[in-house]
Amino acid sequence: MTEPGSGRMRQLLGGLLLACVAPCAAAQDYPTRPVRIIVPFAAGGPADVYARFIAIRLQDALGQTFIVDDRPGAGSIIGTDAVAKSAPDGYTLLLMSNTHTVNESLIPTKPFQLMRDFTAVAPINSSDLVLVARSGLPVTTLAELIAAAKAKPGAFSYASSGPGTPYHMAGELFKAMAGVSILHIPYKGSSGARTDVLGGQVDMMFISLVTGTAQVHAGKLRAYGVTSAQRQPSFPDLPAIGEVVKGFESTAWFGVFGPAKLPADITNKLNVAIVAALNDPKMRERLENEGATPAASSAADFAAFVRDDVKHWAPIVKQSGAKME
Repeated sequence: MTEPGSGRMRQLLGGLLLACVAPCAAAQDYPTRPVRIIVPFAAGGPADVYARFIAIRLQDALGQTFIVDDRPGAGSIIGTDAVAKSAPDGYTLLLMSNTHTVNESLIPTKPFQLMRDFTAVAPINSSDLVLVARSGLPVTTLAELIAAAKAKPGAFSYASSGPGTPYHMAGELFKAMAGVSILHIPYKGSSGARTDVLGGQVDMMFISLVTGTAQVHAGKLRAYGVTSAQRQPSFPDLPAIGEVVKGFESTAWFGVFGPAKLPADITNKLNVAIVAALNDPKMRERLENEGATPAASSAADFAAFVRDDVKHWAPIVKQSGAKME
């Protein structure tokens, strides 16, 4: 004889078991359809380059198409907000950078908060920058450039890929620490900024080693210094800016986020695939040859790093006086 309610209890327990098993099965099968990586910056810049780099490796590792979707605008807000509002199912990811940690202080009224509305997945790399100028700028060394800028406040201009980006913050940090006044000309992406410096419409800019090295070596741009603490192998005769402006150091870094509440199993699956790609000797060599340092770590360590970087940039944004333009 069946006890009263026992059938109902079995149904309830069965339903709970299915509810627990279903997410695990979904993570095991993931991805079953194309995954979109949204890049909230213009095509052709380092974020776009690294998104495509990671998309190919994830496609190979997970057997599904990963599509890079460039959605620039409003200092990365448009594309980033699209990811914040997407379903936490692993099919919409964000290629993010320290633009996002800067924006926590620079744009406090944005429609999302980084550590509340996103899930850290994995870092990709960090990349040092180089200060370059149009080839016809009539100064040849960093010390001469600083002296000329001090002699004529506001006479020089620098381009950036937009407010809050590493190029912008490197420029504002340089101005504050070198004690110079240089006009900021923001662009919607690094390609437009680089084009106008090459064409002589703007005097100078900070640019990643990945996208700037070839043009410096070709004589199309003049380099004054790198933003790393030490000199770079690709520019052994070029000083670190910190040799002239004591304490100056600035880098760009990139990583992958998903929307908030991304399941832990999916987060881990993506993280493992990205870490494996970054630890591949050929991939590490390729990145290092491009002036980038691979940054493989767990999702939890990446989240802690991002949280610390938000705190790192807050006083710098305040000190520099940088504004959303």
